[in-house]
Amino acid sequence: MADQEDQSSKTEEPTEQKLRKARQKGDVAGSREPSVAMTVLSLFVIVYYLAPTVFPRLSELFARLVDGAALIEVGAGPAGLRDLGGVIDMLVVGSVAILAPAMTVMFLAAIFGVIVQGDTVVAVERTKPKVSRISPIEGFKRLFSADTLVEFLKNLAKLVVVAGVGIWLGGAAVTAIWQVPGFLPERIMEHSADASAGMLLATGTILAGIAVADIIWKRARWLKKQRMTLKEVRDEHKDSEGDPLIKAKRAGIRRQRARQRIATAVPTATVVITNPTHFAVALRYEVGRDASPVCVAKGTDRVAARIRELAREAEVPIVENRALARMLHAVVEIDTPIPVEHWKAVAEIIAYVMDLQRRFDRQPPPGSRLRTEI
Repeated sequence: MADQEDQSSKTEEPTEQKLRKARQKGDVAGSREPSVAMTVLSLFVIVYYLAPTVFPRLSELFARLVDGAALIEVGAGPAGLRDLGGVIDMLVVGSVAILAPAMTVMFLAAIFGVIVQGDTVVAVERTKPKVSRISPIEGFKRLFSADTLVEFLKNLAKLVVVAGVGIWLGGAAVTAIWQVPGFLPERIMEHSADASAGMLLATGTILAGIAVADIIWKRARWLKKQRMTLKEVRDEHKDSEGDPLIKAKRAGIRRQRARQRIATAVPTATVVITNPTHFAVALRYEVGRDASPVCVAKGTDRVAARIRELAREAEVPIVENRALARMLHAVVEIDTPIPVEHWKAVAEIIAYVMDLQRRFDRQPPPGSRLRTEI
């Protein structure tokens, strides 16, 4: 009952982090059916395509061994062992060389049967002993679970279908022997090979369909098993992204420090260049201290409004130059000198501001105007 309630509370789809952790532990949606289907299909390839060349060569190897048996001399003692080893070596090496294509086909089929399922992992976690694997209670639960019922029905269906196909095709092959006029006994081997290949192809095709269905079923069951409760999703989000309350508090602290920094930096500025409302860049230039104008503060919208407000309070001149303010905000960093390509335009504005401070009445540079309104 507790397991059912726990499962019913898992209403959220699993996150990528949850799925990744499951794969790292070796918990993947695995199925044995693709390997079974590929094994049968590989046998079809061997019987239909390779057997006509492999079997005669294998028969020839054994025939040579039997025919030459009388000529093989096996001595006594260590020499006899070497002689016997040579014969065995010839038999084993020759057999392996002949059967290599067949073994290669079966090996590739087994590899493909694993890869086709998608998730393939090697996890040490799966090799660790667990009490649940030897617990009678857990074993009883697995015995009467939905997965066990599906496995039983699947195996029963495979048995019925494969047996039915084998009986039908086998009966047709046997019937064809006496129904074909002039059927010669020496054709029995060829006829049996063709019938076996047909049975393997039909069986492999059916098993491939069962494997596809089993992969889909196992994948759906695995994803359902990996579902998470709303609390688990929130806890995972906190672990990966941090507690939202703490993040908000840290962001507030950063904003407070930024405001404090602006409040102390803007009064030291020589001029504030604006856009006029969206951008504001505060520049400082002190003869003997700065080799070139330095950006002490910058911002957009609300921050820009705060910079203008502090500049008015500190009686720092505010000059409107739309293009220059936008450009400086994009390329210059705080506490760094402005780029060389903007020296001329900024120097004209600073010279204009200094002339105003000396009570010299002059026109602002082209594209600029002094902002005096509050």
